Amino acid sequence: MDEREWHTPERVVQFRNAVEKGFPGAKITWAFSWLALHDTTANYREIRQLVVDYHHKYGDEITFIPGAYFANAYNSTEQVNRDLHEGLKRVTEIVGDSYRPKSILAGFLSAKNQQYLAEKENIHVCQGNIWSQYAIDNQDGDGAVSYPYYPSIEHFCKPAQGEKDQVDCVNLDGWTMDFLAARRQGFAEGVNSRMGVGPIETLDAHGADMGLQEMMHTTAIHFDDGFQRNDFAWVTNCWELCLDIDTQGLTDWLTSIRQRWPKVKCVTQGEFGLLWRDTYKKNDFNYRFFERGSGIGGSDADKEIMWYMNKRFRLAILKDLNSGKKFVIDFTRYDVKVEEPVSGSTRNWTLYGEINQKRTRQQDEPVCVDQLTDIQKEVICSYYPEVFD
Repeated sequence: MDEREWHTPERVVQFRNAVEKGFPGAKITWAFSWLALHDTTANYREIRQLVVDYHHKYGDEITFIPGAYFANAYNSTEQVNRDLHEGLKRVTEIVGDSYRPKSILAGFLSAKNQQYLAEKENIHVCQGNIWSQYAIDNQDGDGAVSYPYYPSIEHFCKPAQGEKDQVDCVNLDGWTMDFLAARRQGFAEGVNSRMGVGPIETLDAHGADMGLQEMMHTTAIHFDDGFQRNDFAWVTNCWELCLDIDTQGLTDWLTSIRQRWPKVKCVTQGEFGLLWRDTYKKNDFNYRFFERGSGIGGSDADKEIMWYMNKRFRLAILKDLNSGKKFVIDFTRYDVKVEEPVSGSTRNWTLYGEINQKRTRQQDEPVCVDQLTDIQKEVICSYYPEVFD
């Protein structure tokens, strides 16, 4: 869709002012499409200059977004590499002083292209995964972990199992989700699976007050319980400039975050990814997340969900608070051989496990914890024996 009429300098100024008002001193990442980098009309020339000024004033990152989030759904691996090279070159030309971004924003990006970024472009952070994305927009890619990891050369959703298959590019999720809403397919059951902190599914769908309530509920999953379990927490939000949504909602969210968690920092995507890379030299993470539903949209108030994620597998257990029963709704192993589709051949890049939360296959029907096979129990017990207590 041509978004030129919504891309105006006034919107850029309004958005950046909303960020600064809600979180003084915040640094953000601006991602330009190919056409936004090259369009010669007055609006785009002024937008590019504004963002360069913000880079110098606030320390904002300026980078390239290939293929409107889903480059591999449409282009060959080689073409995406060429686009990345030329896009980064154009960013340098616009900013000057030999500037290079620390990251790429891509929506989805194949392991082969992330390997190219690391080895040829010396960029080691990529927002290359949209966690739980399925039956929304124009590409599907469920199956990964939701926090940072080094992807395997086999598939961008698979964490590398060792040094030989590790791509030296920190793969980041771009949209922090409400885990209960995210277990659905697209708009199944009349709710949006992408609900979390994004403005479309919260502020636009539920209004300013309830939308902010859901945004804070999702944020708290990470900054409260998640921080205690994982020793760090991060929440990420993508706001498209074309959105006709009042930026006051963004200011309110950022203000509420600072008030509730005064030690939180707002850094660029590249800075965060490189901090993680400095801390983790390999995939020795062990992420845990717990949520009780907010009662808004697909965040069922009568459900609890527990996610376990490590380099060997991911596991989700859903608890029905009415019956007390627990069901395994996702068990995806990463210690098995996988393969990415041919780039440009399909929109579906999902990494399917033995049970997938989206329930698109007959085998994805949730099972009681005690109904798991002996092999499945053995694998899970090697990390989380408490699951069977």
